[in-house]
Amino acid sequence: MFIQPSMSLRMRGVALCAGVLALLTLTGCGGKQSTDLPSQAVAVKAMQVLQQATPVTYEFIGEVEARDEAQVRARVSGNITAKMVKGGDAVKQGQPLFQIDRRPYEAAQSDYQAQLAEAEAALSRVRRDVVRYQTLVTQQAVAQQMVDNILAEEQQALARVNASQARVEQARIDLEDTTVVSPLNGRVDVETLSEGNFVQAGQTILATISSLDPVRVRFNMSETEYLRLARAGNSAAEWGEGLVLILGDGVRYPLPGKVEQVDRGLAQQTGTLALKALFENPDQLLVPGMFARIQATGEIRANALLVPQRAVQELLGKTLITVVAAGDKAETRPVTLGPRIGNMQIVEEGLTSQDRVIVEGFMKTPPGTPLAVTMITPDDLSQPAAK
Repeated sequence: MFIQPSMSLRMRGVALCAGVLALLTLTGCGGKQSTDLPSQAVAVKAMQVLQQATPVTYEFIGEVEARDEAQVRARVSGNITAKMVKGGDAVKQGQPLFQIDRRPYEAAQSDYQAQLAEAEAALSRVRRDVVRYQTLVTQQAVAQQMVDNILAEEQQALARVNASQARVEQARIDLEDTTVVSPLNGRVDVETLSEGNFVQAGQTILATISSLDPVRVRFNMSETEYLRLARAGNSAAEWGEGLVLILGDGVRYPLPGKVEQVDRGLAQQTGTLALKALFENPDQLLVPGMFARIQATGEIRANALLVPQRAVQELLGKTLITVVAAGDKAETRPVTLGPRIGNMQIVEEGLTSQDRVIVEGFMKTPPGTPLAVTMITPDDLSQPAAK
């Protein structure tokens, strides 16, 4: 027998089905709605890519060295009896530095002077005999052989005089060399010997003196850099004028420099070319051993694209820059860089003049991130960056 369900039971089933359908609908709509909701934009600072004619500046790491440097060695042996300077003193050419014991050389000079006097007396005696024998030979009182013998004795006596004179002169020089003087204007190193030390002629280094003004700065450049600079100017005499020196504290040295020496070829081990630039040093601010950066101006790039150096990112051997793409969203692009110009960087490939590069905040903006962009100018780059 068929029993018809009651009205209340049918209504309850309809309500249950409606609830399930509503739940499924809400779940589906909720998932789609979560993907459509916009994320919060990240605040960044960006700058328009600059396009302008730019003189390319090349920068190299250099080391200051003395233009002239001399190791002071004694020319005579003996004990140091006096020291006239201390380490670090500035000295003039010819200024006394050390005194070596004079007494042995004074005695030697006196001995050689006595030998010279004896030789001169012997020569005078022989010459008187020569005159007498020459008179006798004209009178045929002596044989010519005796005259020839006395003339030979005269030559021997003259040779002994000359030898004695040479020894006396050498003794005078040795005595003079007991006072060791500076061979140039400069500064004495602090590793000088003290009184009482024994010095060996030609071997012992008493001190090292480095010239103070001017100084050289030695630096190296790659083959590519050399070719670019050579094409900008016919020789180092052209592009090597007006070099700029940036000291270790970042301050620019006030006086310009110029290339003075260029090595004959590239170093086999490094493939670089060694150069030396000359800088005047009247205030003696530059000290040998000091490191500094040398800047040289090369060719002028027409329509060069420039971005702030702080916008450049290095990641896994790649060079990247984050730009503000369409819709104010972040986009990371690989780029090829050219030379650095101050706090700016030339970009060879990867950007156009229409691009805006993120200068601050790119670390928080993976590709596709919505951006709240604040534009800045090159004048604002002096402020520290907040990545």
